[in-house]
Amino acid sequence: MKLSILDQSPIRDGGTPREAVEATLELARHADRLGYTRYWLAEHHSAGSLADASPEILVGAVAATTENIRVGSGGVMLSHYSPLKVAETFRMLEALYPGRIDMGLGRAPGSDQVTVYALQTGPQGNALEQYPQQVYDLMRYLSESFPDEHPFRAIRAMPAADTYAAPWLLSSSMGSVRIAAELGMPLSFAHFITQEGSGMVKWYRENFKPSRWFDKPIVNIGVSALAAETTERAREIGMSRHLMRLRRNQGAERKGVPSIDEANNTDYSAQERAFIIEQQQKAIEGDPQQVKKRLEELAVDYEVDEIIVLTITHNYADRIRSYELLSEAFGLTGEGR
Repeated sequence: MKLSILDQSPIRDGGTPREAVEATLELARHADRLGYTRYWLAEHHSAGSLADASPEILVGAVAATTENIRVGSGGVMLSHYSPLKVAETFRMLEALYPGRIDMGLGRAPGSDQVTVYALQTGPQGNALEQYPQQVYDLMRYLSESFPDEHPFRAIRAMPAADTYAAPWLLSSSMGSVRIAAELGMPLSFAHFITQEGSGMVKWYRENFKPSRWFDKPIVNIGVSALAAETTERAREIGMSRHLMRLRRNQGAERKGVPSIDEANNTDYSAQERAFIIEQQQKAIEGDPQQVKKRLEELAVDYEVDEIIVLTITHNYADRIRSYELLSEAFGLTGEGR
């Protein structure tokens, strides 16, 4: 089974956004050596605990500091942007790093509604309703396949080339699943957001319409997982992420990913404790073999051969170690990417 990485560039409490970006580049270099297939960068805006506002820039930086691993967005929130500009951006990335660039596209806002308003510089209509057409236009820019009578027919997304970044549509709901099936596009389903998604992925396969770009369905899934030498240690480390999510729900995430000590020694209310327990039950945390077993079970459930792993920790060394342990457990090598 192939393993890949989704990085949200988490900012640790007491650290800086610049350190988070530097940690992303360091982890990417490790991932390249460890045999991971892809390294995807997420997009979030005005988030105090995440530094990943411009994945298209990070894609180029990660590709420049690695040699073999595929690098891409996971994803660019297309509803904020012009399809032509996104096409040009990823054409440039493909020209710089041919055969290594993925273009993951999403329609979620990646932020609160006020920030969305600022990103779009005022009301622009219903962005979610426009999203399918945006995807279709973007693909036609990349493949230079606008019909002769189309007003954009003469526009070329530069730098033009024979190849273009591999497209994926990101989804955590039936809305984007339907779009991926209707447009005949590869699907990356966010299990770490929606736990019960295997039925949606099955629907996508059964309703996939071959397109000029893809003749059969292609799927991977994103999963949140954390491995440590022991299950007890993994649970301790994982509390930082659970407290971060609690703070986000309470509208108080600006401090960043809390320390292990703070997360494990906070005096939680009964309601907060219930939330933490729920997050722990959803989490995949344990020693390498336990995590491997659960990931393999999910791969069977979703019928996929690739999982993109998201790991958030306070200490960046713990994040690197988790990916090292998973690489060892799965016997990853640099071959067959």
